[in-house]
Amino acid sequence: MALQGPEELGEQVEEPEDLDDQDASSISPAEEITLPPGPGGDEETEEAVLLPWDRFSAWLHCICVVGFDLELGQAVEVRQKDPAGSCKLTGKTSICYLSFPDSNSGCLGDTQFCFRFRQGSNKKSSLGSFLETSDRDAPPCLKREQGHYYGYVYFRQVRDKTLKRGYFQKSLVLISKLPYVTFFHSLLKIMAPEYFEKQEPCLEAACNDIDRWPTPHPGRILTLPIMGVVIKVRIPTCYDKPGTSQLVQSAQSDSLVSIVLPTIHEVDLFRCFYPVFFHIQMLWELVLLGEALVVMAPSPAESSDTVLALVSCISPLRYCSDFRPYFTIHDSEFKEYTTRTQAPPSVILGVTNPFFAKTLQHWPHIIRIGDMKQAGEMAKQMKVKKLKNLKTLDSKPGVYTAYKPYLNKDEEIIKQLQKGVQQKRPSAAQNAILRRYFLELTQSFIIPLERYVASLMPLQKSISPWKSPPQLRPFIQQDFMKTLEKAGPQLTSRLKGDWIGLYRHFLKSPNFDGWFRNRRREMTQKLEALHLEALCEEDLQQRIQRHTEVETVDLVLKLKDKLSQAEREQLPVRPGTLPKLRAHIQSIIQTLPEDLQGILHKPSTP
Repeated sequence: MALQGPEELGEQVEEPEDLDDQDASSISPAEEITLPPGPGGDEETEEAVLLPWDRFSAWLHCICVVGFDLELGQAVEVRQKDPAGSCKLTGKTSICYLSFPDSNSGCLGDTQFCFRFRQGSNKKSSLGSFLETSDRDAPPCLKREQGHYYGYVYFRQVRDKTLKRGYFQKSLVLISKLPYVTFFHSLLKIMAPEYFEKQEPCLEAACNDIDRWPTPHPGRILTLPIMGVVIKVRIPTCYDKPGTSQLVQSAQSDSLVSIVLPTIHEVDLFRCFYPVFFHIQMLWELVLLGEALVVMAPSPAESSDTVLALVSCISPLRYCSDFRPYFTIHDSEFKEYTTRTQAPPSVILGVTNPFFAKTLQHWPHIIRIGDMKQAGEMAKQMKVKKLKNLKTLDSKPGVYTAYKPYLNKDEEIIKQLQKGVQQKRPSAAQNAILRRYFLELTQSFIIPLERYVASLMPLQKSISPWKSPPQLRPFIQQDFMKTLEKAGPQLTSRLKGDWIGLYRHFLKSPNFDGWFRNRRREMTQKLEALHLEALCEEDLQQRIQRHTEVETVDLVLKLKDKLSQAEREQLPVRPGTLPKLRAHIQSIIQTLPEDLQGILHKPSTP
């Protein structure tokens, strides 16, 4: 049974529904709002313009409860969302299966994991533009995804003789576009035990608490009350120094805070990679190059954590291909991702079902994770195994691949981590060492690319206010390769190897394509901003004296278009530029006849 809304718990939803399938009556009046820019936006203005359930929607899409029915199998029992009734998801069956561990996992007690699924993007709404504004300053890895949702799961399985099946099996699932894995898992640890004890009224209270939260603007430190507990978090920005936490604890202001989260999204890399940490450098290369990878693990918790660790190991570079922290045979993309008629796609899958050991045998890189050991136990050094040796999911843990790394193995990091295990170094310290290692490795790789791409930017003196902004010069692979001889990664990394080969392979990958598209967009916007600033510095009144009336009207229309573009694309112009441009437009309009003034004062239609 699927129930909709905190105040409407009783209507069954039988057919899968499309998120985009909304009629006009379900669109919130909040679509008329305008939003404060950036992390330093006016919070009072925000409070005034947001309507009921807008704050909830900024954090979560909906909350589901998935139970086990003897006749139907997994089924959505409750779905909590705003009373407007706009929470509609495709592939509800798939979500049900993703919310439960495979039967072979044997997860008794409480288990937490996450999954990610494809979903058509929403129709445009004003809340959407509000979220785009708050997303502007988010790091690449924390921006909302248009085509995918995350599901954060708290699954409980305990013996119960009163039930026919003999077990109580239920999952509380938070559906969100936000990749705040650590935050939502912490939130579920508070919500789920209360829900399993008190049922629906408890969820309704939690929804009301969340709808009173401020929106997740990058750069803000937020205190978030939920069910009698207060969580303190800071949403990172793209301007933060990588590898640092900006959240400072204050004894005076934190007297009412129950939980302080130093990170909202980072997983414990050392714990996740521990079973295969002799191969971490090779895994970094495989993720960087967007290779098809499958993680076979005994439980969804280990599967999802390992996939998330793989995706984050190339940070601050964004992983631009698809990844599924937990993937099942019921997933809508199962046939697409397991077909043998074409090469495996650029995707990282996390699986637990033994069936995948046979179905994905043709995949080029397979990571087999056993039960994750405690940090005090030493992992045995394992050689990379041949794919033909992988028969079943019971095969020994290790990395099964024929891949030959481009870079020589870094023995120093392995020795450092091994020494930490022997000396019983805290897991948090081991995690920090490994995260710093990956960060420095990725930065050493990406700095030469950043330096070359910056050289494609036209000189500022070539920008004329009365000509179109100049174009970026094209990215030429041969020219970039020539720069590596004197300004390559050898300047910042001690690693030796075939860096040139690694770059050649990377330039063909989805990660390069995604990174370069983003950099090109940023640089094009910078050129537009510089052009706009140059235009504002001109003496436009003197200019129009040489213009005919028709030319003056044309200039006004072009300036209004530039202003509209700057506001729509949030161009990075200097403070005061847009008010100055508005003043220019007004002063030019004043020079025209009254009938034209009336026409030009009307707001332009988008």
